[in-house]
Amino acid sequence: MRWKQFIQTSILSLLLCIAFNSCLEKKSNEKAINNDFETILTSGELRVLTLSGSTSYFIYKGEERGYEYEMIKRFADNHGLRVKVIVADNIGHLMQMLLDSIGDVIAYEIPITGDTKDMMLHCGPERISAQVIVQQDKNPISDVTELIGQDVYVERNSKYEERIKNLNQELGGGINIHCIDKDTIVTEDLIEMVSRGEIPYTLADENVARLNRTFYHNIDIYLPISFPQRSRWAVRNNSPMLAQAINEWITSEKDSNALQAISKRYFESNKQYTAASIQSLIDGRISEYDDIFKREAAKIGWDWRMLASIAYHESRFDTTVVSWAGARGIMQLMPATAAAFGVGMDSIAYPEPNVRAAVKSIQAVERSIKSIEDPEEKIMFVLAAYNSGLGHVFDAIALAKKHGKNPQKWYGEVEEAMLMKSNPAYYNDDVCRFGYFRGRQTTSYVRQVMTLYHYYCEKIPE
Repeated sequence: MRWKQFIQTSILSLLLCIAFNSCLEKKSNEKAINNDFETILTSGELRVLTLSGSTSYFIYKGEERGYEYEMIKRFADNHGLRVKVIVADNIGHLMQMLLDSIGDVIAYEIPITGDTKDMMLHCGPERISAQVIVQQDKNPISDVTELIGQDVYVERNSKYEERIKNLNQELGGGINIHCIDKDTIVTEDLIEMVSRGEIPYTLADENVARLNRTFYHNIDIYLPISFPQRSRWAVRNNSPMLAQAINEWITSEKDSNALQAISKRYFESNKQYTAASIQSLIDGRISEYDDIFKREAAKIGWDWRMLASIAYHESRFDTTVVSWAGARGIMQLMPATAAAFGVGMDSIAYPEPNVRAAVKSIQAVERSIKSIEDPEEKIMFVLAAYNSGLGHVFDAIALAKKHGKNPQKWYGEVEEAMLMKSNPAYYNDDVCRFGYFRGRQTTSYVRQVMTLYHYYCEKIPE
């Protein structure tokens, strides 16, 4: 009997212990949920998960950029938080990293589906977008049935290939689908090829197409080719207060000048100069700033005509130009770069301090790439770094080494590796530290500056 009472008493004690611990755990979870944003505020840091990409997050001239990044940075600044960016290599890993508490919030467009709604809390700005046809704006088609008999180019093994093949089946066939499988050609390159008239049609997500229209003004991006998809940022299910804070912020700020300026910067502001004729070279002069170019170039042993070539491509010698990213003056210096070389915002647009700081930055880059032995080759590496930032050049050199290219030569070697940095298969490689970059922008820049420099040398021999 005593043994039976002992067993009953033990079981009762165990049940009470389990119930007590369960109550404590419930209270602990409730406290964690109630304090999720308070904990972040106390830490002073918001861990932001995202993907590298032209609209989400990238490094440009040493500075963090991207539409999603600037939006979440604005939210963090509003609450006095530092931002720690953690980049995933694909959307599946991105969501898993959130669930594993590696980050606090996903600042990337996560499609709103039944599955994602069960896994996490969607919050922040809502986007409703679709895939669209990219075509030239001269006599564009206005109905997808007009694609029958037409050539459409997409990346192989992409969602665009899947969509165009499904559409082709829906229409009963007839679309000539070309799947491009080349390391150095991605969707943004296909958009450029449409702009140039090299191919007639490609597909892109609406936000990617909008951004690229700021580079290529002759493209039409207004014909949807898929059903609209809703997407938002996301936090864990146990972070409702963070979700609430983000939603309250976006509600209060959605019509603000600050958020409109961010949207305009990425989806409306011109990213390229329109073609302009080279100024007449009268009496051996390229511009009214030649004396400054000569004086500053001599300090680092450069040809002043090369500085003039850079200035022409950066600003067309217009001191008032401000780029979409905030670069200023005839050499288009980023404010942080100018400040690093002793030029503040009050004088950054003045020609002399602008050129002087640019020359100092060029000299710093030269010191950083002293492993490039040939002086003429080194100039092209410097130009690439001037356009993209030194980090992307180092990435391209690392990719060149890994893929059997000559890391000492620019044209056709490191140049090709720079193009790879638009492709996630390469910019997510462990040898790449600076992620996505629009490589074709830099390779074109180097070629254009070098071409103009040779023209100036021919017209103004020394």
